[in-house]
Amino acid sequence: MSRPRLDSLLLASTDPERLRAWYAGALDPEDDTEVGTYRVLRFGTFHVLIDSRDDIGDSSAEPGRVILNFDVSDARAIAERLDRMGTRWLSPLEDRDGSLFATAIDPDGNYVQLIQLSEEHKAAMAASE
Repeated sequence: MSRPRLDSLLLASTDPERLRAWYAGALDPEDDTEVGTYRVLRFGTFHVLIDSRDDIGDSSAEPGRVILNFDVSDARAIAERLDRMGTRWLSPLEDRDGSLFATAIDPDGNYVQLIQLSEEHKAAMAASE
């Protein structure tokens, strides 16, 4: 039997089309499709599913509980794009010993972290595996 593999995350929203448009515009997924009522965005092999639900509010009550981490190759360019989109920041882009990190707040109040690791940090992580 093969091990379970995390393949997707469901983001519920009272305005799923607004949320889909933000993620698609901000992060340029490989695929942006609809399957039934789901908006499906593919980033690498991982899927972000966006749908509506009747049992949620307009904004995330505890946004720090789940943070979407995106490994990016140009954090500065994406941060600039998010600024042009009027995105709010929990933590603006910062350099942490050569790696870049920022935490944006999506339209539903969820935290979305941009991570651009330096080659040095990538090598250190690979060496520890």
